[in-house]
Amino acid sequence: MTKSSKRDFLSIAAAGSALAASGVFSAGALAAPVYMPQGGGGGGRYVPPVKFGLGGVPFGNEFEVVSDEDAYKTLEAAWNAGVRYYDVSPWYGLGLGERRYGNFLHNKNRDSYVLSSKVGKLLKASPHNNAKSNFPFSPSPNNVVFDYTADGVRRSIEDSLQRMGVSRLDIAFVHDISPDNKLLPTPWQEQFAIALKGAFPALSRMREEGIIKGWGIGVNTPEPILRVMQECDPDVCLLASQYSLIDHANALNNVFPVARQRNVKFVIGSSLNAGFISGSPRYNYGKTSWNIPRQYIEKRERLRAVAAQFGADLRTAALQFSAAPDVAAVLIVGAHTEAQVLANVSSMQATIPPEFWAELKRQNLIEQNAPTPTVA
Repeated sequence: MTKSSKRDFLSIAAAGSALAASGVFSAGALAAPVYMPQGGGGGGRYVPPVKFGLGGVPFGNEFEVVSDEDAYKTLEAAWNAGVRYYDVSPWYGLGLGERRYGNFLHNKNRDSYVLSSKVGKLLKASPHNNAKSNFPFSPSPNNVVFDYTADGVRRSIEDSLQRMGVSRLDIAFVHDISPDNKLLPTPWQEQFAIALKGAFPALSRMREEGIIKGWGIGVNTPEPILRVMQECDPDVCLLASQYSLIDHANALNNVFPVARQRNVKFVIGSSLNAGFISGSPRYNYGKTSWNIPRQYIEKRERLRAVAAQFGADLRTAALQFSAAPDVAAVLIVGAHTEAQVLANVSSMQATIPPEFWAELKRQNLIEQNAPTPTVA
């Protein structure tokens, strides 16, 4: 690290720690989350007591090889900057992401951070695994087996705790039970029916037993989230790839009203559309993420032009936009270098001119009813 970057790191880390104490990253003491016992009619729900978190996708080598050294430096930078929410999944690198998170977090006071992982995908080691077909940059020896039964959920959480070496999860998200998941063994509706009888009631029981604090689903499409909110009693759902500057109308106008009725909050992921908004040559995830629809490229160019007009950083604006809705409990952002994670922390402190948001609405680049950040 150069002297100048070290100075930047120390200044942002100090600011991040101060923000964590003042409430920008934290909604209060971690030991006292917003929670009331479940009841009919959309009763009380667990809400994570932090506002900003680190996403675990890059730590599973989703897009490129990330060395252990860089992974741990990034985690250390996030911690020193005041980040206290960590989201991961067995799917990320087929175990690699969880192992890296655990190697870092297992020495931390478990009451000092919020941890979420996913269920529904069990990992089974095999000398004849097909891991490289899903994660070509990960050295995992595992195959994935989809299991949305009650027993599968309990096994998944036990496996995750073992891989990470921690005592508990705060939130369990049922992962990728969604129409965009082409790896499911049967249509997603059939897998959802299994979860209705198995995973969802099992997670509610685990919540009542105190094994977890809350549960929901983590998906890239709206249909499963609407169904689980209407048919079950989730606390908080991971809304991935659905609320960004590029694409947010459906979530804003169709998903959020139901969430308010059911008193469900969201962890917002993919606010940059897997880095697309900040310039990456991909849009969201999957093997065809390089095949970017023309209208998204054109919209990004128009967004860049408005950002340049008002001297705003588009990546910063995108992060703050996704964190603005009242139903957004936490914004999680992926990073695989110290510089990235510190830039993300810094972005949550920056000021975007109100005129920037007004111009986006004037040009119909964002919905007229979209919440926008307020200047502190």
